[in-house]
Amino acid sequence: MLPGDRGTVDAHGGRSWIEHRRWIARRTLARLQNAAVRACCVLVATIVLGAPGPPRAALAIGTAPSLGTAAGFAVLGGSAVTNTGPTTVVGNLGVSPGSAVTGFPPGTVAGTIHTANAVAAAAQADVTTAYLNLAGQACDTDLTGQNLGGLTLTPGVYCFSSSALQTGILTLDGQGDPNAVFVFQVGTALTTSPGASVVLIDGAQDCNVFWQIGSSATLDTTTSFVGNILALASITLNTGATLAGRALARTGAVTMDDNDVTRTLCAATATPTSTRTATRTPTRTATNAASPTATRTPTPTRTPTRTPTRTPTRTATVTRSPTPMPSSTRTPTSTRTPTPVVAPATLIASDIDSSAMVGGEALGVLVPRAPQARARAATRREPRGPSGPVVAMLAISGAALVVHARRRAREGR
Repeated sequence: MLPGDRGTVDAHGGRSWIEHRRWIARRTLARLQNAAVRACCVLVATIVLGAPGPPRAALAIGTAPSLGTAAGFAVLGGSAVTNTGPTTVVGNLGVSPGSAVTGFPPGTVAGTIHTANAVAAAAQADVTTAYLNLAGQACDTDLTGQNLGGLTLTPGVYCFSSSALQTGILTLDGQGDPNAVFVFQVGTALTTSPGASVVLIDGAQDCNVFWQIGSSATLDTTTSFVGNILALASITLNTGATLAGRALARTGAVTMDDNDVTRTLCAATATPTSTRTATRTPTRTATNAASPTATRTPTPTRTPTRTPTRTPTRTATVTRSPTPMPSSTRTPTSTRTPTPVVAPATLIASDIDSSAMVGGEALGVLVPRAPQARARAATRREPRGPSGPVVAMLAISGAALVVHARRRAREGR
């Protein structure tokens, strides 16, 4: 620094003109660094917490309704049940309020046929309750106008405002949940093409698939269908169609032609609980019977044996008490507490001439101050930026800002 560069001292509060310009540059740099810190904090918060987006509609979760007494039926008609050919029905078959059941034989029923009796009437009442339950569930995805064939659907409630058509394969993905429920609400009619099929993957069960049909359902030839069909009117299974579930028609007829209808049940979760309760009951009774008779009588003999064994072990622990003496010798290690060189680090940070970072020849060169400069720095409060680790972390993002401040400081000369 040249002698003529100092200028007037009193005009800047005891600082020379050059020092005043440096002080202004340091203040500008500190403000820029603080702004960079705030910008980085906002960026990190946005990345971690995520930027706010448009509200998303909550997904509807389908629930399986109780079928009540209708759960025991594989086929239940409202007006009639008719069959042609060697149809096989696994489960009960019934009709109510109608009374016509034809085609058995040649068809076979692995269950009981209920014709216009109290059992069939109760089952129809339970079907009506389950039908209304399904119709009242909130729709998750509207598939109106889409073909079910070729789709892969996850658990939820799917609705059609009018009719539904399936050509090809419909895949239902349970996503590893055996209790996953699929509900299909069809406004009018459900129709499948010949050879159509429903495939269950990843834990999905046919007992948790429900079709609520606003009018009639027709499964065309060789269709392989899955689920509980609850139709307001009629259900028709053409030649060779199979159904793993139930065909439950409220008012119309169920018509079959050389079909296989199998009533399916979900994997029972209650069976392991029943076995657990059975195993727990004998264990508890055995412990209760043994505790008052056998375990209490030998206790007086065990108490004297335990008392002499514990007394010598406690005396041995007394001999271990002098072992903490070496820990007392370690107390001088507390003298290491003044060793943290935090104070010198702060002195070094305060003794660095920031002019070397702003007006120096190279960015990042640290020049220690003279003792007189330290005294002057202690007499005035200078604005500072964030701590060293934060500046180092933001060095890349703030490089352009620091270079701009250096140019401003040089031009100020």
